[in-house]
Amino acid sequence: MSVPRVPETDGEGPTAELLRARRGGQLSALDRLLLHSPPVAEGWNALLGALRRGTTLAADLRELVVLRVAVLNDAVFEWAAHEPIARRAGLADPQLRALRRPGAVGEPVWTPVQAAVLAFTDASTREVAVPEAVFAGVRAHLDDRQVVELTALVGGYAMVSRFLVALQVPPPPGEVAG
Repeated sequence: MSVPRVPETDGEGPTAELLRARRGGQLSALDRLLLHSPPVAEGWNALLGALRRGTTLAADLRELVVLRVAVLNDAVFEWAAHEPIARRAGLADPQLRALRRPGAVGEPVWTPVQAAVLAFTDASTREVAVPEAVFAGVRAHLDDRQVVELTALVGGYAMVSRFLVALQVPPPPGEVAG
């Protein structure tokens, strides 16, 4: 098993306790790296907690975004941590396989809202700018709050994936809580 480019902290202190509370008592390798900077770890914890538990987006849409960003950015940790969650959220094997393909949005396994969210995720992750037609596709299904939440979700998990990939954080053996 590989090791991250920065050593993990000992996972002690008040900030570690905040992260443990969100994670059900456990710290991940990601958390132990973030704890090198308690202010960053606290902000990260608040943002990712809100994205995972505080949005009005359906769970299948949320996990579709997380897994697609993981694929596009080659974030193996992110896929391993979220695939079990995605399955519980209702994503089936054909959808999970499709997410790994370059032309995932064109696969015939998506509901209309899933296809629109996937197109938005691809555009925002690959090009940053989202074409008007792709944005209109999302607007046909999501209200203002959900569009904001979707945009923050894509950006938030792009941040997560870039952190994981840059520091070469090895994947967990399975789901990461919280």
